[in-house]
Amino acid sequence: MSTKTNNLFALSLLFIQPIFMASNLVVARGGVEFVPPISLAFWRWTLVFLILLPFTYVSLQKNYKIIKKEYKKLLFLGATGCGVCGAFPFLAGQTTTVTNMGIIYTSSPIFIILISGIFFGEKINLTKIIGLISCLIGVFAIIIKGDLYLLINLNFTIGDLWMLAAAIGWALYSIYLFYWKTKLEIFQRFTLIAFFGAVSLLPFYIGEEFFFEKTIISREFFMWVIFAAISPGIIAFTLYTITQKKLGASLTGFTLYIFTIYGAIYGYFLFGEKLENYHLIGTVLVFIGVYLAKKKNVKKT
Repeated sequence: MSTKTNNLFALSLLFIQPIFMASNLVVARGGVEFVPPISLAFWRWTLVFLILLPFTYVSLQKNYKIIKKEYKKLLFLGATGCGVCGAFPFLAGQTTTVTNMGIIYTSSPIFIILISGIFFGEKINLTKIIGLISCLIGVFAIIIKGDLYLLINLNFTIGDLWMLAAAIGWALYSIYLFYWKTKLEIFQRFTLIAFFGAVSLLPFYIGEEFFFEKTIISREFFMWVIFAAISPGIIAFTLYTITQKKLGASLTGFTLYIFTIYGAIYGYFLFGEKLENYHLIGTVLVFIGVYLAKKKNVKKT
C-alpha cells in the first residue's frame, strides 16, 4: 500500500469508526429502559470476552509469559476503557441531559492532547490547536442548537460529574493504549481488555443487583447486550485501536467530535429528532477541524 493510499485509509477511519462508536448512544437511549446501567455494561463486556475467546484462546495460552508481564496494564485499560467508559455514561443519563453529556464528553480530546503533551512529549502544533478549536465550535453549534441562550442557562448535576469522569477515563484509555507497547496481537489484547473490564465492573454489578435494581432476563435484555457487545463494542474498539496505531492518540481523539454528529443522525432516524441548519454548520466545522489536525501528520508520514 502506497503512502498516499495509507494516509487516505487512515483519514477515512476517523469518519468510519464513530459510526459504530456513536451506536452506543442508541444503547444509552433504548437499552437502559430494559437493563440497569451497570448490568448492561458488565454483560456487554462479558459477552465481548466470550465471543473473542474461542478465536484467541490458543494464542493467549502460548503468550502466557507476556500476559503475566502486562496484566497490570491490561487491568488498567479494562477498568478505564470498559469499566469507567462502559458504565458511567449510562449512569450519567439518569440525572443529566443529553446536551450536558455531549458538551462534557467532547472535553476528552482536550485531556488527551494535554496529557500526551505534558507526560509523553507529544508536540501540540498550531495547526492541531486550530483544528481542535474548529471542532469544539462545531460541536457546540450542534449541542446548543445555534442558540447561545441554551449555553448560558445550562444546569449541572451529579450526572455531569459521572460524564466528566467518563471523559477523563476515555482520555487515559486512549493515551495508554497508544503509548503502552505490547507484544500481543490486537484481538489478543482486546480479549483481555474486555475480560478485565468485566472484572472491574463485577463488584459494582453485584452491588446494583442487591441494593438498587435487579436485572430481568428477557428478550430485550439479550437484544441490547448483543448489540452493545458487537457494534459499539467489538467493532468500535477494534477500529479505534487500528486508527490509533496509524494516527496517534491525540488525533484519534478527534473521533469524539464526529461521534457527536453521527449521534444527531441516529437521533433523526431512530428517535424522530429533527436535523436543523446548525447541524450542517457544525458538521462542516468539525470536518474542517479534523482536516487541519490531520494535515501536519500527513506531511510527516
